[in-house]
Amino acid sequence: MAGHQSPVALIAPHGGVLVDRLRVEGDEAEALRERAAAAVPVVLSEVARSDLEMIATGVLSPLEGFMTHDEYEAVLSTMHLPNGLPWTLPVTLPVSEETAARLRPGQDVALVDAHGELLGLLELVESYRYDRVREARSAYGTDDGAHPGVARLMRQDEFYLAGPVWMLVTPSSPFPDLYLTPRETRALFQERGWRRIVAFQTRNPIHRAHEYLLKCALEIADGLLLHPLVGETRDEDLPAALRVESYRVLLQHYFPVQRTLLSVFPAAMRYAGPREAIWHAIARKNYGCTHFIVGRDHAGVGGYYGPYDAQRLFDEFDPALIGITPLMFEHAFYCCACGQVTTSKTCPHDSSEWLQLSGTEVRARLRAGEMLPAEFTRPEVSAVLMRGLKNGQ
Repeated sequence: MAGHQSPVALIAPHGGVLVDRLRVEGDEAEALRERAAAAVPVVLSEVARSDLEMIATGVLSPLEGFMTHDEYEAVLSTMHLPNGLPWTLPVTLPVSEETAARLRPGQDVALVDAHGELLGLLELVESYRYDRVREARSAYGTDDGAHPGVARLMRQDEFYLAGPVWMLVTPSSPFPDLYLTPRETRALFQERGWRRIVAFQTRNPIHRAHEYLLKCALEIADGLLLHPLVGETRDEDLPAALRVESYRVLLQHYFPVQRTLLSVFPAAMRYAGPREAIWHAIARKNYGCTHFIVGRDHAGVGGYYGPYDAQRLFDEFDPALIGITPLMFEHAFYCCACGQVTTSKTCPHDSSEWLQLSGTEVRARLRAGEMLPAEFTRPEVSAVLMRGLKNGQ
């Protein structure tokens, strides 16, 4: 037919099929709830709850449940699943030895929250003991208890439960207007006719340097998915509500609304540096993104990882198997001599001309009611952060 336009063909999910383990209505859901009512309950941590949600909605495709021992070992040792697909971090359900001893393969396990409310069902394939120190060294590159990801791991119970899951409640979010599943983002991308979509992972406010990366990426893409992580983070990190407010005001004033989409990423932060960068990229591939920004010290914390270790790790994988294209950026900064945000790739001046503020200095200025330099942070963003920190957020 004349004028007919074919739907945009989006990138395939990791493994080829977008997983759907969300069952909240119909006869199947009712049958699963009846099974859960008769099952041994296991209370999910906030991390496990967000993992259940991401498995169920396809964010972690091709996973259909918490990892088996074979999958877990393959990921730690080879950064691939047993079928050869790249995968870099364990997705596991820790329980006590006492709980594991009560269960046998084939049994149902009711997955509940801290108040005993039913969230989902796991069909147990196996339970297995794991080595915390080995997992820490493999996944995080360190067993230092000061590392927040390692500290969380060391507090966990000593057994893992494995098997396919179903989520039996509708996922909820403190930001309901910004919550989109992979199916929903993919539908929006098709509706907007976006073919090349770049995703940006963040757990921090967006300063001018980040804005520079986003706008550089938008020059080669049809659209930007600004995808802040809003799951569990460290106490030192700024609260998600404050960060989200800063993202809204930045997009409102400094980005074309028709080429951006702000949505929240429900994952908990692992702080696993390079391995988490790969994991974050694969998740955004499942959301339908074709490109993923990898900047300086992606998902890093403290001094545990080199500034560009995450970028180098991508080179160890077959690009065709990763599927999503990483966009590698140098550290960006405002150069007073250049009069603009730039990087060492294009700026000829030494660091004495660079405007750089530490996170500690930024927080101290904002708490004192002092606006940050406009060259460092947009005034509208600075005002949001200053109000939030003065109000104790």
